[in-house]
Amino acid sequence: MQEEQQHQQQKDTKQDTVPSNIKYEEEFITRRGLKLFTCRWLPSSTTTQDIKALVFLCHGYGGETSILMKGTGIRLAQAGYAVFGLDVEGHGKSDGLQAYIPSFNNIVDDTISYFKSVREREEYKNKARFLYGESMGGAVVLYIHWKEPQEWNGAILIAPMCKQVKPPPLVVAILIKLANIIPTWKIVPTKDIIANAIKDPVKRKEILKNPYLYRGKPRVKTALELLNASIALEKRLDQVTIPFLLLQGEADMITDPEISKELYKSAKSPDKEIKLYPGMWHSLLLGESDEDINLVFNDILQWLDKRSSAGSIQGGGSPSLHEDVSPVVTDSSGAAAKHENISFQA
Repeated sequence: MQEEQQHQQQKDTKQDTVPSNIKYEEEFITRRGLKLFTCRWLPSSTTTQDIKALVFLCHGYGGETSILMKGTGIRLAQAGYAVFGLDVEGHGKSDGLQAYIPSFNNIVDDTISYFKSVREREEYKNKARFLYGESMGGAVVLYIHWKEPQEWNGAILIAPMCKQVKPPPLVVAILIKLANIIPTWKIVPTKDIIANAIKDPVKRKEILKNPYLYRGKPRVKTALELLNASIALEKRLDQVTIPFLLLQGEADMITDPEISKELYKSAKSPDKEIKLYPGMWHSLLLGESDEDINLVFNDILQWLDKRSSAGSIQGGGSPSLHEDVSPVVTDSSGAAAKHENISFQA
């Protein structure tokens, strides 16, 4: 209880480091009796009519949007996109016991509800819209796509959580029992996510100052929900039809790059692209050198710009494949190979 109170009493502060050409706003919404934190980055020098598209951010497990994803929000807004983020239950500035996920479906439905409320605003109704998810947020993105298959122009997946190592049946049975008795117990052993996700030691030290970041062991019910979500997701990789860009470091120690390759190969998306970056870790936009972060961001912006020009979703139809787009896989040098002859080496 004391930990929850401390978490909820963290001081909410505006981002005083946001560039003058970006408008940053925060707002709390109410879902299922919970106050959920939302934020947005808008290009202040661009009229709503001139906004290229909408981008909706989904953060990873133990993370949040306003600080960890600030750089992403700012750079996308500077490129002409309207960017929106939500802290899911138990994360960041939202209500709930820190890093406790009693229901993965609830966080998916909460995210859908907020994103839909933005899309339906009169000024945004005819804008193209894209999902963006990191790690657990990548799994949330795919679940949103399955629940709203006609609503999105595409998705950017950064090291998505598509599979976890399934424990032996006896361990799973014990986990289920514990989840029913003491669901919030922090007992499940796991890697130190930050130590294994952030490659640059200077950036890692700075990120650890974030008061909303969770670094403890996963809670029993949280671990079970994430395990079940990833197992169900793994079985449905061939049902992914949304256009997507999948990015991951080849040296990722949190999510397995081989599973990302499997997602790429299994997905039925008519427009899909994967880029694997040699030597990079899990957190591509936070934990790498400035040069490598710029490389990844340029890849994201090129992908978005090409598909934003294809127009918006109108009349409930699914997004069509842009005439200049074909399924492709590349390495970090930009060398492309057709799907039938994939090369993941630089």
